[in-house]
Amino acid sequence: MKKFSLYLIIINVLIFYGVAHAETTMSQEGQYIFNSLGFYLGGVLVAFMAAGFCMLESGLVTTKSVSTIAAKNIGKFAICSIIFFLVGYNLAYGVPEGGYIGSFTIWTDNTNTETGYSGYSDWFFQTMFVCATASIVSGAVAERIKIWPFFIFAAVMAGAIYPISMGWQWGGGWLSTSGFSDFAGSTLVHACGGSAALAGIIVLGAREGRFGKKGEKKSMQPFAASSIPLVTLGTFLLWFGWFGFNGFSQLAMGTFDDVNAISKIAVNTHLAGAAGTVTGAAITRLIGGKTDIVMMLNGALAGLVAITAEPLTPGPITAMIIGSIGAVIMYYGTKMLENYGLDDVVGAIPVHMFAGIFGTLVVPLTNNNTSFGTQLIGVLSVCIFSFALSLLTFNALKSTVGLRISKSAEKLGTDKAEVGVSAYSIRD
Repeated sequence: MKKFSLYLIIINVLIFYGVAHAETTMSQEGQYIFNSLGFYLGGVLVAFMAAGFCMLESGLVTTKSVSTIAAKNIGKFAICSIIFFLVGYNLAYGVPEGGYIGSFTIWTDNTNTETGYSGYSDWFFQTMFVCATASIVSGAVAERIKIWPFFIFAAVMAGAIYPISMGWQWGGGWLSTSGFSDFAGSTLVHACGGSAALAGIIVLGAREGRFGKKGEKKSMQPFAASSIPLVTLGTFLLWFGWFGFNGFSQLAMGTFDDVNAISKIAVNTHLAGAAGTVTGAAITRLIGGKTDIVMMLNGALAGLVAITAEPLTPGPITAMIIGSIGAVIMYYGTKMLENYGLDDVVGAIPVHMFAGIFGTLVVPLTNNNTSFGTQLIGVLSVCIFSFALSLLTFNALKSTVGLRISKSAEKLGTDKAEVGVSAYSIRD
């Protein structure tokens, strides 16, 4: 028995020593393998967020638009991937140090073990981010946008708007050299997509019957969501995908420190989402007397968005506070849009833009490597750029191929008018 205990002590000592010195003992090829595996696993998790967006949007639109949402999401997923391969990746990562724009060239892999990871795995991981950015726009403009003009906009988002602005930071551009910090994309992904969504709903206008003539708050008419369980499923899928979105934005998994960082990020991400959920439930109960399930779900997403800018340096308590405040901002942001008569079908702008801006601005509270001034410049630059180019694109589409379906088509429903099938035709 004593000999067995001695063996256990020796084994534990060896394991501890091996883990503690993994960074110095793992071979270059070993780190390459684990880093590439991290990109792959993260990419798969973020890919599941496409399903989450699809389910969430399908559940929040009326029963006349469910099939169209499905078509938009699978089409956007494919189009953004192709365009990012042809143009977007090198436009983002071909930026000269401190520069503004990369090259309009097709991506090719030129990696080896010295680069630290497979170029294919990195392309796959990064592509899922641009797909997520375009998905943010899809839900906001639902039920009145034509499907092919939306596909054209998704191509512009994947080929120009997103890669140029993300290259300013993640491609080593001018924001990166100025000290801006956005770990996994509260601004570069979420606020960028939210700003584009804001431009879209301004150009499109509200759905027929949604607001009174002047868009007063009292004249807003609630539209029945097609399926709250579907919205909940979508939120869970997005939440699960966020562990890849944030965790594997560490961009390495070949050392002791990297794996510990990924684990801490997962904890902070989860707790921020949990705090946002509880806050969404509490605030609606206190203010309206009822527990609003949609605000709970969007509260979860707002909390997740808010922590995305810096999920590593805060402690768990701070992460919960950030997530909770993100949900409060989402709630009042939703009411503000309603007061202005702006019709965001799924609440994408308060969740992604407003909570994303907040999360980015508070990064200096836990990360001393940046400042509030630098963060503000980064937020304004990305949001204004995305909003302006999106506004230009939507207006160009409106003036040429047309952007919004007709009133008669809207009354009929986008499922029948745009894709020729209704998911609820048996009930109709």
